[in-house]
Amino acid sequence: LSPRFVGPFEILERIGPLAYRLALPPSLSRVHDVFHVSVLRRYVTDPSHVLDWTSLQVQDQGQVMVEPIRIIDRRTLGL
Repeated sequence: LSPRFVGPFEILERIGPLAYRLALPPSLSRVHDVFHVSVLRRYVTDPSHVLDWTSLQVQDQGQVMVEPIRIIDRRTLGL
């Protein structure tokens, strides 16, 4: 599964009433840097936030591949 949100990223400028240009890292160079406000979220500091965005790499189809840091829980479903 891909992360729902990545960041936080600095807002460089407001493009219009509903769009913002973000400062994205070089690893996200294939992603357009202007986003509609509907896909942006205010970042709230969370000490349990463990996703390091500096290691993210965007694939050709726009997917982001990440490696798990640790397995917190596991369950097996029978068919």
